[in-house]
Amino acid sequence: MADFFNAVRAALQASSPDNKLSLTRFAMGKLDGLKKADIRNSFGEPTDVYAPGCPEYPKLVLPKHLPKRAMGTLEGRKIMMHAIAHIEFNAINLALDAAQRFNDMPLAFYSDWMRVAAEEAYHFELVRAHLRHLGGEYGDYPAHNGLWEMAESTAHDVLDRMALVPRVLEARGLDVTPGIQKKFINVGDTHAATLLDIIFKDEIGHVEVGSRWFRYVCKERYLKPTETFIALVEKYFPKGIGGVLNLDAREQAGFSEAEIKILLGE
Repeated sequence: MADFFNAVRAALQASSPDNKLSLTRFAMGKLDGLKKADIRNSFGEPTDVYAPGCPEYPKLVLPKHLPKRAMGTLEGRKIMMHAIAHIEFNAINLALDAAQRFNDMPLAFYSDWMRVAAEEAYHFELVRAHLRHLGGEYGDYPAHNGLWEMAESTAHDVLDRMALVPRVLEARGLDVTPGIQKKFINVGDTHAATLLDIIFKDEIGHVEVGSRWFRYVCKERYLKPTETFIALVEKYFPKGIGGVLNLDAREQAGFSEAEIKILLGE
């Protein structure tokens, strides 16, 4: 079992995107050796949350310093695909981190997050390939680090992590992706829209994994899921999460009717 956790941490610490992809798949292969018994004794020491492997480029900047994504131009489409590639790269690290950070969880928890990591790696490859087709490369443009900053803020507690990374930040992707697809279709880039359709369907499942394990931890701690989730959202996002919600996708991803009503302000 130690081989599995060591392999996950090696993938998390890999800086080169290609190395991260291959090591993530290698770690997936180690799942067969993972047994229910004695996870605690083989878990080892998690990688420091402030030290995930990231390439030298893209340079990380504040969101206000990001380039404009004018979809009517080739440059704007490259910038948008680059932003999506960066989200997928971060999502690989987020899934790997969940699989190596939180001890004493059921075997299925580690299996679920490694499956998510492998699918995020596939998404990154799809998006990077189209970015290259457009004449760009991952690292060409600056990016922001908002997703990973929330990983740092929630590293202390699996409950907070499950509530806020998949169920808030990644769920926002479910809300905004259909609109981005329409923009690509409007400028004739139907291939990008098709890629986003693949990613969108998988991401519903990824957010559902977060929903399921959030509720598991709530049950273990005798907490009420809806009240706990809303309290955490208010604590970490005092200004609200903003934007229009994709109600159908969120329902598929495990959001309760009560949660959705509260998020809508009803």
